[in-house]
Formats: sequence, structure tokens, C-alpha cells
Amino acid sequence: MLNTLQTWLDKFALDPEKTSLRTLLPAINVVLVLLVIIGISISGVGLLRKLANQQGLAQVQLAGASAREELRRFSEDASKQVRSMAADVTLRRVLQERSTDLLSLLRRACIAADMDSCALVRGDVLMVHADRDNSEAFKDEDWAGVLTAAREQGERFSAVPSALLPPVMGASAVVAADANDAMQTVRLYALRNYDARLATRLRERVGMPVLLINYRAFNNAVVDDFTRLNSAALSDGRSAAERIDKQDLFAASFPVFASTGEAIALIVAELPTDVSDASTRVLTHRLLFTAVLVGALAMGISLLLAQLVAQPVSDLTYAATRLAQGDFSTSIPTRGPAEIGVLARTMENMRRNLVELTGTLRHREAEARAVLGGTIEGVYAVDKLRRITYLNPQGARMLGINAEDAIGKFCGDVLKPCVDKLGNRPCDSHCPILQARLNNNAQATERLQINDGRVTSAVITSAGLVDGLQVQVMRDETELEAIRRARDSVLANISHEFRTPLAAQLASIELLLDGLEHMPVQQTRELVQSLERSTQRLTALIDNLLESVRIEAGQLSIRQQTVALSDVADEAQVLVGPLLAQRNQQLQIDIPEELPNVSGDEVRLTQVLVNLLANASKFAPENSIVRVGAEALENQVCAWVEDEGPGVPEEKLSSIFDRFSRGPEAEPEAGGLGLGLWIVKSIIDRHGGTITASRTADNRTRFSFTLPVST
Repeated sequence: MLNTLQTWLDKFALDPEKTSLRTLLPAINVVLVLLVIIGISISGVGLLRKLANQQGLAQVQLAGASAREELRRFSEDASKQVRSMAADVTLRRVLQERSTDLLSLLRRACIAADMDSCALVRGDVLMVHADRDNSEAFKDEDWAGVLTAAREQGERFSAVPSALLPPVMGASAVVAADANDAMQTVRLYALRNYDARLATRLRERVGMPVLLINYRAFNNAVVDDFTRLNSAALSDGRSAAERIDKQDLFAASFPVFASTGEAIALIVAELPTDVSDASTRVLTHRLLFTAVLVGALAMGISLLLAQLVAQPVSDLTYAATRLAQGDFSTSIPTRGPAEIGVLARTMENMRRNLVELTGTLRHREAEARAVLGGTIEGVYAVDKLRRITYLNPQGARMLGINAEDAIGKFCGDVLKPCVDKLGNRPCDSHCPILQARLNNNAQATERLQINDGRVTSAVITSAGLVDGLQVQVMRDETELEAIRRARDSVLANISHEFRTPLAAQLASIELLLDGLEHMPVQQTRELVQSLERSTQRLTALIDNLLESVRIEAGQLSIRQQTVALSDVADEAQVLVGPLLAQRNQQLQIDIPEELPNVSGDEVRLTQVLVNLLANASKFAPENSIVRVGAEALENQVCAWVEDEGPGVPEEKLSSIFDRFSRGPEAEPEAGGLGLGLWIVKSIIDRHGGTITASRTADNRTRFSFTLPVST
């Protein structure tokens, strides 16, 4: 009901918020009354139509049943007429004399008996046949089919000669019998057609138009409005009735069957729908007139009632409007009906409470602004959509903006955090505000772009969401503090990484000193080899550290020369061969001979391949295969190093090439400084290429890098 009312209001552009109560109440009452009347009218008209349809269908069904019963009576009358014709003395005498008057006598007898066709048959031989109108519509071959049906069905029979001729009902009787030879017995056959003349007689009997349809013609005819009805009647075997709206008719179909069960014809009774629809139209007009009259009465009564209710509501609305505008001095009128009076008194109490609450809130707001203005950190608050609702002066100075300009803007557009190395905006990937909504608090260090072009580092601490607001505290981190933390982290990593090989060297030296005189040669060799590995590890750590310093200082120079990647791979194999041999690993190099040369520094590219192979040897299992391959792309060459190790964790893919980025915690051997892949990426970047880490379809770890083709 409410949806219907809203639809009516929308249709007539009636806005409840802008329409007076004096107009809205009568309109609602009239609509409700009309809806009730329309509902009753629709239900009544629908019921009347249903009853009219049922009555019309019952009439055509009764007419069709009566027509079929009349056909049965016509068949019985035909049987009596044939027996009477066969007993005619004149016919028998003319038959014995074999006179030429037999045909004319047979036609006169046929007309006198009200038959359409007659024939005399001796045994199975057609002697003579005659039609009522002398049209000779029935041919010898048509009579052959009729005689066959007569032999199957007996003295009373029905048949369909062809699709072009109407079905027939008929009867037969013996004219002259021969006891010694049945083939000499003469029988008289008389037929009555299922044609328009018979349909007219049926219409006179049942008082309704009747159609007689040839079953064979129906099977071969095109589909029309009566096809479904007749098909339903044939399927049911008794009758079918329905309303055919395209023809404006009620129609009933009754199939006619021979005694053998063969379908002969269809009887269709028709009744125009105008008779039943006329009473429905009269009732509809009366209901519409009643609806208009009752609607007018409802409008008048509603106007009187609206006047009694609308004035107190108008006064209350005026006072509430003043109250909403901040005028708390306007009192609320309390007169009117009981419910409106209760509402007015409640609003008056609410007005007084608002006066007290507003004073308290203003006092507390002043206290909060004083506290936030005195803090050294920047403070800002956001709503559920992360739009800034408050920014203290310290935060505005830190961001280089006016606090008023930030209100209502998305916090990411005001703070302008820098994107990460993968191009992801912190607001979309790891926003501390969203994390705090899940964990009640969160902290993140962000690099913010200041309006004057500077980039500053700030630690943002976010509290949880309370009443739709969320408070964040920004603490500015100076360049010196960032350098100090980086220095402490690097020194801690260097101390840790140097301690492991030094401890291994010290242990080997102590064992050598203790057993130098009596230790077997094999054990001595193993200790010396351990010293060698530790020394090589220290050398690699120092080299990587020095290389990173040179890169950071901008001292990494790249010589542009034409380089064959196959030569680089061979040189790297020589350098990494002993490392692979220690773990029984094999190196397979698959670089096509026709691979184009690249432009770059051969020494630096060898360093790239050595670092990647050392990394692969470190993480690949013993007795495995490390592969090096390359292929030509458009204006580039893509090379790769594959191993059978566990691969790079998905969460490390975005930082694996960062400086001091370490591998998984459970490494197969002691970890490095996290500089190897960073050095590799720095060299590749300076060559104008790219490097990526991925997992191949056959579950291998692949580091791929591209280099420009030498021109």
C-alpha cells in the first residue's frame, strides 16, 4: 500500500516534504478509498468474467454434445430409411427386370429418404450409384472405400472417402438375397454427408452455429485458431472447450468416431463472446461511477478533518524550524490533539536539554582545542570515508597547508604519501587507518610529499574508530634520525654476518693447533678447506659491502661495449665452478649461437651472473641442476638463471631486490648482508634493463633479466 501511494505521489510530482498537510491528508484519503474501490472492482469484474467464461464454455459444450447426439439419431433414422427403401416392391421388380429405369428410380428413392447418395451392390460389385443433386461427386473409387468401411462396421457405418469429400454416415439393407450364392445378394447402401446442409439442420436443433470438419482435411490443413482446440478434443477422446479471443468466440470441439475407433469428423460449436462481455462492461461502468462519487465524498470529508489537524501541526512545524536554525529561545506551542500535545511537550523538554547540552559541549570543545593546540605532534581526525574533519596547527605546519583547506578532503590527498617500489599507493595497500579499524590501533612510517616540494618521513599512529571518528597522531622524523637507524641496522647486520665466518675460522685454527703434530692428513685438509671457505665468505661479504658503497656514492661506472652473453656465462662458470662442486651441483648453459650481442660492461655482467649463480647454488638442493638460458626478444635479449630451490615467498616478491633484504629465515646455510640481489638490480638498471623473480611451470625458481641489443 505504501509503495502504491509513493508511486502515485511520484506520478503527480507531489513532494510530501513540500506539500501542506491540508492537501496531503485529503489526497491520501481519496487515494486509499479509490484503491479499495478499484481493488473491489477489479476483483468483481474478474470474477464476473470468469463466471461469464464458464457459462459460455458450458453452453458451447452442451450444444456440441447435443449435436453429437443428433448425429446418432440421424444415423438411426438413416438405418430405418434404408430398410424401408430395400423393402420397396417396385425397386425389387425393376432390379429383377434389369430395367434401365433402375438409376432414376434409385435417385428418386434416395431423395425421398432424405439421403445424399445411394448405391446397389451385388456381392462386392458396385452395380449402380446415384447422388441426390446428380453431381456425381462420389466416384467408383470413393464407393470402394465406403463399402470397405461398411463391411468392417456392419449395417450402420461411418467413413471418410477422401480429404476432398465430406465424411459420411450410412446404412445398408438386403434388397434381394440368394441363399445359394452370397455373391449374388444385392444390398442397398444409403449415405448422408457431414456437410453444410447437415450442419444447418444441427444448428436448428441445438440453437447455435455448428461446424462439421473432415478429419482427414484437418490433419492436412494449416494451423489456425481452432487447431489447438481440435487437437485437445482428439487427445481427450471426448471433448474440449476454450475461449478463442482472436475470433471473439467460445468454441467446443467433439470428435466423431466410427465403431472401429477411427476418427471420422469433428463437431465444433461456436458462441460469440459479445453476449457475456456486455454484462461485464455494464458492471465496470457502474463501478467506475461509484468510485468517482465515493472519491468526491471522501475529499470533502477529508478537507474538514485536515483543517482540525493541520493548524496545530503548522504551529509546531514553525517552532521546530526556528529550533533547528539555532533559535533555542522560541517556545514550543502545546495545544492541539492529544498526540500532537504530547509531541509538543516532548519537544519543549528537548529544547531545554539542548540549551544545557550546547553550553557543555562548547566548553569541552574549547578545552580540547587548547590541549590539541599545545601538543608538538600533528593531530588530525577522519570520518568513516577517511575525510579529514579536524587538523591541529602543528599538523598543518608539518604539511605546509592551511588547516581550513584540509577539512572535508580525503586524507591521502592532503598527506600525499609516496608510492612504494611497485607503484602501490599506501592508501590502497597498507593504510594504518584501515588497519586500526581491525586491530584498534596501528602504526606506519610514511614518506610524505610537502607542498614546497620536500619529502619528509613521518610516523603515523592511528587509533580505532569511535562514533564515526578516528584520530591519528603524526610525528616528524628528521633526516638525522633516519640515518641513525639505517646506520644501526647496517652495523648490526655486518657484525652478525662477520661473526659467523670468523667463528668458523677460529674453531678450525684451534683444532689445527691442538692436532697439528698427530692429526691425519685428510682431517687437516678438511680444516684448511673450512678456513678457505670462511675466508672466501668474508671476502664476498666485504666485496658486496664495498660495491654497495660505490653504488650508493654514484661511483659505479658502466662501460658500453659489445658483449656476447655466451662469453659472460663461460667466465661465470669458471668463477662459480668450485662453489657448485662443493654441493655436487651441475651447471647447464643453453645459450643459442645465433643470439645477438648485447650492449654493456662485460665485467659487470659477469658479476651479475656470478651473484645469481651463487644465490641459486645457495638455495638449490645438493645434487641438483642449475640452468642458464637466454633468448632474443624485440630489441632486447632476455637471460635467466633457474634452480630447483623452494623459490621466493610471495610476500617477499615486492622487496627481494631491496638493499639489505634477506631471504627466508630458514636458509640452507648462513645468510648474507642482503646486498647481492640489490647489486645485481643496480647493475641491470644502469644497463637500461629489468630483472624479475618468478616460478616456472615446472616448479623451478627463475631470475630473469633483460639487456638492450647492441646496435
